[in-house]
Amino acid sequence: MSFLSVTSVPRLSWSSPTALTLRPPLASLMFLVIGLVVFGLGEALLVAAGVGVSPWTVFAQGVTNVTGWSLGFATFAISICVLLLWIPLKQTPGMGTILNAVIISLVLEYLLPYLPTSEILAVNIAMAVAGVVVTGFGGAIYLVANLGPGPRDGLMTGLQAVTGRPIALVRTCLEIAVVVIGWLLGGTLGLGTVVFALGIGPSMAIGMRLLQTRAAAQT
Repeated sequence: MSFLSVTSVPRLSWSSPTALTLRPPLASLMFLVIGLVVFGLGEALLVAAGVGVSPWTVFAQGVTNVTGWSLGFATFAISICVLLLWIPLKQTPGMGTILNAVIISLVLEYLLPYLPTSEILAVNIAMAVAGVVVTGFGGAIYLVANLGPGPRDGLMTGLQAVTGRPIALVRTCLEIAVVVIGWLLGGTLGLGTVVFALGIGPSMAIGMRLLQTRAAAQT
């Protein structure tokens, strides 16, 4: 359970010295792309499972109920608001902030049609759990690359820096808060939503601890 003590994103040999750069180290860029592809695969597995959307999508659904906006526009507006919260949290964007949206969208677009679907609930639950674990590990890889987090991951790292609490706890509390607000606004919950809310923080922390341990073993 040592992953529960992870309180910051580790810096490894392939981490970029700075997030805001137009000439990142090749290794950092490579791991950024790998991490985002893996992240997108995890999200695609969750969607294919069909047992509930992510907490932030529940939040976006709630916003659409209040405003009448489309789900896509509500998601975009939420992302902008989250980015504005980076200012007091002193988070630094980078190419990873932009590539986060581009690469994950492409993975969902071109991979999702090829993923299997099932009518067996146990299989779908297993896919949802696998999706959360894969998403967490992909998030760990791209965050360690240190080329800028996505809007929501940046909010997580910013809140962690302010509170000093473990990453797993900060992310779990953030996801639970978002899903509760979304549900109160009329968003739709599912079993996969609960799995994601409770599992994404620990999954990311485990991924970071594994990467850190692996790097230490090679030195």
